[in-house]
Amino acid sequence: MRLPSMSQPFLLAPIAECAPGPPGPQLRLAVLGARGVGKSAMVVRFLTKRFIGDYEPNTGNLYSRLVRLEGDPVAVQIQDTPGCIQVQEDCVQVLDSLSRCVKWAEGFLLVYSITDYSSYQSVRPLYQHIRKVHPDARTPVIIVGNKADLLHARQVQAKEGLQLANELGSLFLEISTSDESQGVCDVFQYLCKEVSKLQHAGSMDRRRSSIIPRPKSPNMQDLKRRFKQALSSKVK
Repeated sequence: MRLPSMSQPFLLAPIAECAPGPPGPQLRLAVLGARGVGKSAMVVRFLTKRFIGDYEPNTGNLYSRLVRLEGDPVAVQIQDTPGCIQVQEDCVQVLDSLSRCVKWAEGFLLVYSITDYSSYQSVRPLYQHIRKVHPDARTPVIIVGNKADLLHARQVQAKEGLQLANELGSLFLEISTSDESQGVCDVFQYLCKEVSKLQHAGSMDRRRSSIIPRPKSPNMQDLKRRFKQALSSKVK
């Protein structure tokens, strides 16, 4: 499944830091993937529209920003995760901190580099790890093939990414974080929308479950009949 195209850019100025505990909905997102696939660059590109090519080794930064989703201000928290992932026999070994991040987040971007086949191989076990923690299939997960501008170094074909996404029941998009910001904004926008819809559905479910059903109104005809029977028995 390919990501639907977006008609308008998602990132709107100004982008301010969220105060602790801001009112209104908060969306918790996590960006997962192997080392060097461009996770930090994607997050910074989305939040600032700027591209920074070189980063210190990522220790897992949490970004909190106030953005606009379809005109409404929404607090978004994005967990950028370290690339300490080992894949062995289709199993993924992750740091405890990464596992805690998976439990915390409500929506996920699984990122690989089209120039690194091993990073592509880490997507499936990461997806399986997410589904163990979040069995609800509604939890949104988007698979992203990054560095699409480096076609001369491509190791993962677009059809392979699309096939994997179809097998996992996820969405798929190839982007170039360095070339342009629109694709990055589109993928974050779509994830925000899906998490927001999931939050709304959960709120409606809790609201319905909290409603105590009203007792049925007594049948007045039945009460009259019983009253007459009681009177007639006393007369006899």
